[in-house]
Amino acid sequence: MTRDERDRITIWFGGLSVRHEQLILAALQGLGYNAGVIATPEKADFQAGKEFGNHGQCNPAYFTVGALVNHLRRMRDGDGTPLEDILNNNVFITAGSCGPCRFGMYEAEFRLALRNSGFDGFRVVLFEMNGGLDQVSLETGVEFNLNFFISVLNSFMMGDLLNDVAYAIRPYEVERGQAEQVFARCLALCQDAVREKDYDTIQAGALAALLSRVTPVNSAVAAATFVDQLRGAHYTDVLAKCRAMIDDVEVDYLRPKPICKVTGEFWAQITEGDGNFHMFRFLEDEGAEVLVEPVTTWISYLLNQSVNAAKDRAGLHSDRESIPATSVRSRATAALVFRKKLFKLALAQRMLNREYGRFRKALGGTAHQLADQTELLRVGHPYYNSRAGGGKGHLEVAQNIYCSSRELCHMVLSLKPFGCMPSTQSDGAQAAVTSHFKDMIFIPIETSGEGDIRAHSRVQMALGEAKAMCKDEFHRAVHETGYTLADLRAFVATRRDLRRPVQDIPHRSGFVGRAATFALHVGGLMRREGVAPGLASGSSGTET
Repeated sequence: MTRDERDRITIWFGGLSVRHEQLILAALQGLGYNAGVIATPEKADFQAGKEFGNHGQCNPAYFTVGALVNHLRRMRDGDGTPLEDILNNNVFITAGSCGPCRFGMYEAEFRLALRNSGFDGFRVVLFEMNGGLDQVSLETGVEFNLNFFISVLNSFMMGDLLNDVAYAIRPYEVERGQAEQVFARCLALCQDAVREKDYDTIQAGALAALLSRVTPVNSAVAAATFVDQLRGAHYTDVLAKCRAMIDDVEVDYLRPKPICKVTGEFWAQITEGDGNFHMFRFLEDEGAEVLVEPVTTWISYLLNQSVNAAKDRAGLHSDRESIPATSVRSRATAALVFRKKLFKLALAQRMLNREYGRFRKALGGTAHQLADQTELLRVGHPYYNSRAGGGKGHLEVAQNIYCSSRELCHMVLSLKPFGCMPSTQSDGAQAAVTSHFKDMIFIPIETSGEGDIRAHSRVQMALGEAKAMCKDEFHRAVHETGYTLADLRAFVATRRDLRRPVQDIPHRSGFVGRAATFALHVGGLMRREGVAPGLASGSSGTET
């Protein structure tokens, strides 16, 4: 795909949650591309992937490859688009990688399935996850540059936060469906913000011009872009509007719901369809609150792994090094290069954490903070070597320990494709983890194109334990307040601020569930306001 083809070509992509996909769609449109989203893969796509692809591929490969093939078949057979027009006017964009995970083979798998299904020559455009912020080649049609990656990163962060808050609120909404309607409007606002962001104007502005006097033009442009990102209120203002809209939803936080943390292989833990047995919807239907994993955690993990790799290679020299490795000059040069690299990676990590925290605060501060990668490495490394690459590395093990020990969830559900090697290795390590953390509820589920009932049945059994734990802690919390549940409900009925979804509910050690911590919070407010027990039997208050 060349630059002069850009105006007539549509870029297709998919494979994420619905909110992430819609925000990235807006990002591509804002950058001047014609773009479209491949529909969430279904079982028919899985069958198409198996039919036209290689044997022995993993679940995400079959679903995503089949989804693209079926999308093109609908264009050809359903819409009547000539094959030549499909090949000339459309491309598919995806990420690439390497290592022991089969994800590194996806590009070849896409090309093979397209050839076998009659779309030989359909273009697959690839960017490398570890390729840096500038992967532009001369006259390329899709420019993988700073504007592209920073726009997509903002889309990821906003999608993560909207998902986090939506899954936290929806189980407690009083009017069923109200939260979904509100978050649809929030998503539209965020899409408009991403689409309207004009990086070219920023990079041609006064700050970039001033910086270009003392630094190369490319560096000045990048610096101006980062300053705008760190200091600008373009996205935070929109998220603040979303917060005000979300607060219109009325919730009842005195309904105990077990919190289920979902982790596992990247695609299986984020897709919202047949690819993971519609697991998020199933968990909510079974009365659970779902704690989803942010895509930004994966980006933070990649940065942390780059830091570790740089430290491991410190002092090593290339065979092509012209200066003897024993010379003082050579060692000083190598040390300087090493320090500069560590500084850049540390700066990137700090900027990522800062921006995520800033966005999170604008949305009300109720979404979970990004997990500290140093802490994840510390708790995960004894069970899974942090230098082992492939898949999510030590993250699956570390997230189980992190979330359980910090009382963030009642159970951890790990979703992974059938036969996924890195996740299978993690499951082996999880046996040691669960033997050392006796109260931990952990269940791994392998996904495929079938087996929904068996998977749901296994999750139900683990969820039964989590429900019992959740109800027990809720009764403990209510008893600790010194009030009855009816008293707490009567007090909440007089206070609109306690029925808003975005509110500060302090965490209490020994309690996990939102209902338990909310009961303790309300009990504390009642004591401070001098409310005597028995409010439900006669006292009334004025709504505030």
